[in-house]
Amino acid sequence: MKISIGADHAGFLLKEQLRLQLVADGHEVTDHGTSSDLVCDYPVFAAAVGHDVAGGVSDRGILVCGSGVGMSIAANKISGIRAAVGTSEEQVRVTREHNNINILTLGARMMDGSAAERLVKEFFKAEFLGDHHARRVAQIAEIERTEHGAK
Repeated sequence: MKISIGADHAGFLLKEQLRLQLVADGHEVTDHGTSSDLVCDYPVFAAAVGHDVAGGVSDRGILVCGSGVGMSIAANKISGIRAAVGTSEEQVRVTREHNNINILTLGARMMDGSAAERLVKEFFKAEFLGDHHARRVAQIAEIERTEHGAK
C-alpha cells in the first residue's frame, strides 16, 4: 500500500517510529516531514499528506502532532479527505468501516509508540463496509461540494 506520512515537531519521533514500521511491513512510504523536533507548523504537513491522498498519489495517510486534533482539522479542509483522530483500536476500526477515513491522525503526547503501531495496523486492516454507510459518506461529500464549491 502507498502511504503518505507527516508530522510536526511534537509528532516527529512517533512519525519516525511509524515510518520505519510501515517500511518493514512492506508499505511504500512518502515522508512529508518534518525532519526534526524543531518547532514548526502542522498545517503544512497536513496539506502535503492530504493532497497526496486526495489526488490518488497515496492510498492512505497518517499524520502525527501533539494531540492529533490539529492535524485532523487541517487535513479535513482538503476536498476528499476524511481524517479522524485515533484513540483506540475499536474507534479506528469503526471510523474506517463506517466513515471510510483515508487519513488517520495520532496524538504523540496521548499515547506511546506501541499503542500507535496497533492503531495503524487496525487502520490498514479494517475496510469500508459500504451499504448504508456509503450513502452517508456520499452525503458528507455533498456537504463538502456545497460548502467549498468543489466539483
